[in-house]
Amino acid sequence: MKHWTLACLLGAALLTACSSSDDTKNANGSGGGATTGSGYGAGGPGGPGGAGRAAPGSQEDLVQSAGDRIFFDTDRNSLTPQATATLDRQASWLQQYAQVNVWVAGNCDERGTEEYNLALGSRRANADRDYLVAHGINRGRIETISYGKSRPIDPASTPEAWAQNRNAITSVR
Repeated sequence: MKHWTLACLLGAALLTACSSSDDTKNANGSGGGATTGSGYGAGGPGGPGGAGRAAPGSQEDLVQSAGDRIFFDTDRNSLTPQATATLDRQASWLQQYAQVNVWVAGNCDERGTEEYNLALGSRRANADRDYLVAHGINRGRIETISYGKSRPIDPASTPEAWAQNRNAITSVR
């Protein structure tokens, strides 16, 4: 039964389709950069809405206003000061858009076993969710999933790529 539930959640998350944002700004933990225009669709940069602000309450708006991802140290799920700053902005944004629900996907770099990375990704997603809940967001608005090492942002086998791949990404659902 657990495998069926996980498969359903994974399928739903894939339908949500995360686009990448400007990773050069996210690399320093700010997570508040604008999208690259290759991703989120209408209203985002390059979309019918032009280069201005995204539709209020949309994924693009989350990325532009708060940042959609936080980063972790190797083998850790503890939140860094940069991560808490991004999560503080996300909590404010979620309070502003009380009708919006989100997914939080925990990710890992390529090192380690699949089982280890799925568990670590889950702890990362849960740390993100727990912080948001502790800052006033209803737990029922946040679903978590772990992709382990299966969805790298950067497929290279370098320390820089691994740093980008150790993250939790928040997506509007």
